[in-house]
Amino acid sequence: MSLLNVGARALLANQIALQTTGNNIANASTVGYSRQTAVMGSVPGQFTGSGYIGKGVEVVTIERAHSEFLTRQATLAQSVSAMDSTRANQLASMEDIFSGGASGLGASVSDMLNSLSDVASTPSDITARNVVLTRADEMAARFRDAQGRLDDLQAGVNSQLGDAVKSINSLATRIAALNEQIARSQGNGQAPNDLLDSRDEALRLLNGQVQTTTVAADDGSVSVFIGSQALVLGSAAAQASLTTGDGGTRNLTLTRGSLTSTIAGETLGGGAVAGLLRFQNSDLPEARDLLGRMALAITSTVNAQHRLGVDLDGNAGGDFFQPIALPNALPAGANTGNASIGASVTDPSKLAASSYQLTFGAGGSLQVTRLSDGQVSNFAGPLPVQIDGLTLAVGSGTANAGDSFTLKPYAAAAGQVSAALTSPRALAAASPVEARAAATNTGNVTVAALSPTAANANLTAPVTLTFTAAGTFDVTGTGTGNPTGVAYAAGQTLSYNGWTLTLKGTPKPGDTVTVQAMTPGHSNLNAGNAGALLGLRDAAVFDGAPMSDGYASLMAQVGVRSQSAQYAAGISESIASNLETRRTSVSGVNLDEEAAKLLQYQQAYQASAKMIQIAQNIFDTLLQGMR
Repeated sequence: MSLLNVGARALLANQIALQTTGNNIANASTVGYSRQTAVMGSVPGQFTGSGYIGKGVEVVTIERAHSEFLTRQATLAQSVSAMDSTRANQLASMEDIFSGGASGLGASVSDMLNSLSDVASTPSDITARNVVLTRADEMAARFRDAQGRLDDLQAGVNSQLGDAVKSINSLATRIAALNEQIARSQGNGQAPNDLLDSRDEALRLLNGQVQTTTVAADDGSVSVFIGSQALVLGSAAAQASLTTGDGGTRNLTLTRGSLTSTIAGETLGGGAVAGLLRFQNSDLPEARDLLGRMALAITSTVNAQHRLGVDLDGNAGGDFFQPIALPNALPAGANTGNASIGASVTDPSKLAASSYQLTFGAGGSLQVTRLSDGQVSNFAGPLPVQIDGLTLAVGSGTANAGDSFTLKPYAAAAGQVSAALTSPRALAAASPVEARAAATNTGNVTVAALSPTAANANLTAPVTLTFTAAGTFDVTGTGTGNPTGVAYAAGQTLSYNGWTLTLKGTPKPGDTVTVQAMTPGHSNLNAGNAGALLGLRDAAVFDGAPMSDGYASLMAQVGVRSQSAQYAAGISESIASNLETRRTSVSGVNLDEEAAKLLQYQQAYQASAKMIQIAQNIFDTLLQGMR
């Protein structure tokens, strides 16, 4: 009977081992499955005078091949990889918006400015004027298209964030339910391997959305935290949602009962949500600011120059583009005052592609933080104040100490670009002033170029340059200060009263050149302002770069950020892949090994069956001998 019992125990143990091995083979392709092993132990032997006699084998437990360290490291690495790859994909989509070549926004800006060269050559040519208006409409359309595509990109990000939050809530609820099942199962003293695998897989998927940390409890459950805030505590799960903070930034919020905790997007260490929030809160606003700054600088600069000219009918020039209205600053929710803060462009060449944080102090003092680089400027107050080419002013109400505002002057500016001119005759190509060399001059000095450069009350006031024997000239005229003995060199630029004059040739003593208001009918032949508009191509507008290079700078900044993100995504993906390989080498199923074990346990099972057969034969022989 002892031999029969040993054989029966061995048969049952090897049957369980075969079943466990078969289960491994069946789940070789199951995501998240950990290889299981039947752990066997000998049954305590029976004492006899001859010593302890073995009583066979039994299955102690079904052990899960699992490394908590490798699993956690692989999960965290995959979370970082998900963040980097998600952000890199969004940046790649944004980079496509700012394409180069003939169809790019930069080409349309250059085409619009270059089209003025024909007007400068033949100011009365209606066809050339129509080409300028067409190029202006095309440039405006490309600005609006770029703005619209950025808006579409943001809408897509919002949709992805919404789906990700739904996934977080679903996985948190699933983990809480698994915690409860695992805690109940732990009472029998054996680990519920399949439930543990399911929870590990749920945690892996959760970290793909947002990086978490876990704390294990004695009952086998785990608490899940995002940062320092609990998402899952035992069998209870909090609800995640997205909220909009002061200044329009998006954050992740956890709600548990009446308690609400906000987690800033920049504090998230990984997961697709972290990548999307970083793109939406940082990368996308920067692109909007760069595009909006470019739109505002170009339209403001061109408008200012165009208003200085005279159209084909002798009328003063108006706006070339429709003026872009800047939005008011967004007040913080905790403000106690009722002030409305607005902004306007003072100097387009000094505009910085950034949003601003405005904080009021005691006595009307103001602290302005440029959010792009954190530079802080302090003003004693009161408003208005000027910063980075903008004038900040109170539109209405009063700001109290401690009130703060977020100003986003460029976020939607590109969507407002549109041409104001509808008639080619309204193009103010002529200069409001003309220069004439006196008929009695004996030298060969002539006028090379004359154009208005700035609004000035004395712009059209007569100014006379009288050349002297010493190679200098004297200036007389209202607003000039009447300087004398000014050195002269052919080709030099002379600027007074808001106009710029260039002379060529050699004057003789007593020769004069007079700058005065344009005579009636001269606008058909005068292209001074068209030349000044054409010259804006080389005007330092974008951080010292010329207007024609503004788009190239924008493309470079977006491209560098995208390239950096792609590189980071490649590195993190490689790290995640290596750690996952190490994890699966411990927990994964090797079909070759399992096939070998299957044969091993099959042979052991057959041997156990043979043992039972022999025990039966011995028992039969014993019975026959007793008859």
